[in-house]
Amino acid sequence: MTNPPASHYPDIGHLGEDLVAQWLQSTGWLILHRRFFCRWGEIDIIAQYDDGRVTQNSTLAFVEVKTRSLGNWDFGGRNAITVKKQTKLWRTAEMFLAQYPEKADYPCRFDVAIVSCLPVANNVSQRNSTHKPLASSLVADYEFQLQEYIVAAFDSIA
Repeated sequence: MTNPPASHYPDIGHLGEDLVAQWLQSTGWLILHRRFFCRWGEIDIIAQYDDGRVTQNSTLAFVEVKTRSLGNWDFGGRNAITVKKQTKLWRTAEMFLAQYPEKADYPCRFDVAIVSCLPVANNVSQRNSTHKPLASSLVADYEFQLQEYIVAAFDSIA
């Protein structure tokens, strides 16, 4: 039996981003942009958090989402955040701030979200795991789990 055409499969990257955006909103973040694109690259999610007092206390998060299925080759997407990728994200963030100068003085950080995509039929052993995901969603025959959210990830990636 042959595999179904590629169009049969959901775009797991976009569905992983949807999960992360929903989770960020549930924790008080405002989603400013999804898939912000410029000549330097793309930022999956740009979010803003206000502490409720004054706008000078707002924080911007440029979020890179890595969604992977079982058997991935790059440690769940962590190894894909290379120095070259970080540079592209940095330049793209600079372009965003140039387009929105009113946000240029906000504290900024680069976060990474690690999402797993598992076929529901194969997910029984994963559900018995002691590691509970931060968020999860079911789409078609797949479960998406936000496994890890790394705040200020570029500071912690060696």
